Amino acid sequence: MIAFISDLHSNTEALGVVLEEIERLGVDRIICLGDVIGYGPEPRETLLKVIDICEFSLLGNHEQGCMFYASDFNPKARQAIDWTRDQLNRRDCPREENAAFWNFLDSMKETHREDDFLLAHGSPRDPVKEYLVPKDSADEAKMKGCFDLFQDARLCFVGHSHVPGVYQEGAFYRSPTEVDNVYEPGSNRAIINVGSVGQPRDGDTRSCFATYDGDAVRFHRLDYDHQATAAKIRAIPELPDYLADRLAQGR
Repeated sequence: MIAFISDLHSNTEALGVVLEEIERLGVDRIICLGDVIGYGPEPRETLLKVIDICEFSLLGNHEQGCMFYASDFNPKARQAIDWTRDQLNRRDCPREENAAFWNFLDSMKETHREDDFLLAHGSPRDPVKEYLVPKDSADEAKMKGCFDLFQDARLCFVGHSHVPGVYQEGAFYRSPTEVDNVYEPGSNRAIINVGSVGQPRDGDTRSCFATYDGDAVRFHRLDYDHQATAAKIRAIPELPDYLADRLAQGR
């Protein structure tokens, strides 16, 4: 069984709860779909944990922005990524650890394909930056463009939008609630958004991740102490309070 986690966003409170559940489930592999960093208060701690426990992590737009540029980020996100970049370069921390962080970010690939699935942070069309949100299921051209890139894959797992759910080929988006948190694809092709560990945006404050055993995809929601994460954000002058406020709203 594989656990797919995404959009951790430097939130160790959420990640700790998710990893406890993953261990309880007896998962064989843990794969991150990107955005380990950004927004949250503990980028170093989160990266260290991902490097330790994940088979690999894909390149998210926040990793890309941290390494190269963030000119297309909104001001609050750019403020957070600038602070994150500084944290990964801290002079009061071991140089070897700083170098390990940047080497790990540089090693992230945009897509991964194996067996019957494809992985991307954003979408098959634009692996790093394109969002897939529920209304896109009615955009025939966009969805066709995504499914045309599947080749022999049956499923594509993504993150980025922080909104979990199933985009089945030729059908409308279905939320985890609508599929009772279990999706059995059969011969149907589908894009699965695994949701966000560290900053959910579907109106639910709980962390979200997905598991896949070859037959079914299961969505998992877990309460975590978002107030503790919010307090850490508010204690950092360089991070906007908005990033703390939204955790209590799941937006």
